[in-house]
Formats: sequence, structure tokens, C-alpha cells
Amino acid sequence: MDSAPVFAPFGVAHLIVIALTITLPLVFAAMARRTRSVALNRVFSAAIAALLVVNYVGYIVYRARQGTIDWTEMLPMQLCDWTMFVVIIALATGGRRSWLEVGYFWGIGGSLQAILTPNLQFGFPDFRFLSFFADHCGIVVGVLFLMLSLRFRPDLRSIWRTLIWSEIYLVVTLLVDRLTGVNYGFLLHKPEAFSILSYLSDGRLLYILQMNGLALVFFALLYAPFAIIDLTRAQNETRAT
Repeated sequence: MDSAPVFAPFGVAHLIVIALTITLPLVFAAMARRTRSVALNRVFSAAIAALLVVNYVGYIVYRARQGTIDWTEMLPMQLCDWTMFVVIIALATGGRRSWLEVGYFWGIGGSLQAILTPNLQFGFPDFRFLSFFADHCGIVVGVLFLMLSLRFRPDLRSIWRTLIWSEIYLVVTLLVDRLTGVNYGFLLHKPEAFSILSYLSDGRLLYILQMNGLALVFFALLYAPFAIIDLTRAQNETRAT
């Protein structure tokens, strides 16, 4: 019998995780920008990337030692897995735009939602709790750190490029789900834990279409602050002239 503590949504441990996810990238970026140290920036990037890699490998080792590993369930086919790889590459390349823009929309749109409403049954200090949040929080911290330290911002074309990658993920994952019977990407059915996906249709085809529409809505919302800044700046320039 698994005697692990039960996860408590918005309990003390969960709230601490959320607080760290918000504050760590702010602190790291402030230190990197204040010192203007390229070396420090690389150290933070390497540390976050190492956390993601070590956690990923550590979880596989944990499952293997528990004797519960099944290769069909351990494929890197969750969206957070793809996002993790994208963010690791972005960190390793110094925030290259082609990777960071996808990491922004996937990481903030997907991993942040997973942090707030996790599909998780195990509470602190169970290893599965720590691994889950190390993965998702590491993604968000990595993305926000790069954006803040490099003053990165997406443009409108970033949405469409990310949508193309999202459709590639969708097609590949639907095929893998069909072959393995595993619910990667929650494309076979809704997650067991309550989330925004719980409001979608029970019909599979409509459910998939709604997920696509939901992704576009999230991407638009994530781009909205930058669009508002651009609009405000343009209006101020027009008034000045």
C-alpha cells in the first residue's frame, strides 16, 4: 500500500511552491542584470537546465527502482516533456529566440496551469511531489529568468510559429497515444484531477478541437500584455507628434 501523503491543493507546501516559482526568476534576473555578469547569467541558466535534466533522469530511476516502470508510460510525450527540452535548449543557447518564444507560450500557458491545478495525488515530501514541481516550476523559472534577464518579448509571429509546433506535437502524440494506449497530452481523455480541461466536451473529436481553441486563447492572453504596451506606446507617439 502506498502510504504517501495526499496532495492538498493550495495547502502550505503548494503555496510555497507557487511563491518560489514567482520569486526565484525575479531574484535571479535582478542579480544578473545588476551585476551585468555574463558568467553569472550562464551559471543561473546552467543550474536551471541541470535541475531539469537531473530531475527527469531521477524520476526514471525512481520508477525503475520501485518496479513500476513501463516503457509505454515513460516516453517523453507529455507536453511538459517537450516544453522541458525546448527550455533546456533555450537556456543552453543563451535564450535563442526560436526556442525561447515556444518555451514562453508552452511553458507559461501549460506548465503554469499545471502548477496551479496539478494532476497530482502525492503530497510533500513524497519524491513524486518534489519531482513534479521541480519539472514544471523549473520550466517556468527558466522561461521567466531568460525573458527578464534578456528583456525578451515575443511578437505576433511568435504565436503562429508556436501554433505550428503545437500542431506537430498534437499529431505525433495522437499517434503515440493510439499505439500505446497511454493518455499523453490528455488527448485520450480528461485528466483525473480537476483543471480547465474539465469544462471541455466529453466527445473526443470536439474535445480535441476545443483544446486547440483553448491553446489559441491562452497564447492570445499571453501576448496581450505586449500588444497593450505596443498600442499604448504608439498612441503616445501619435500624441507627441
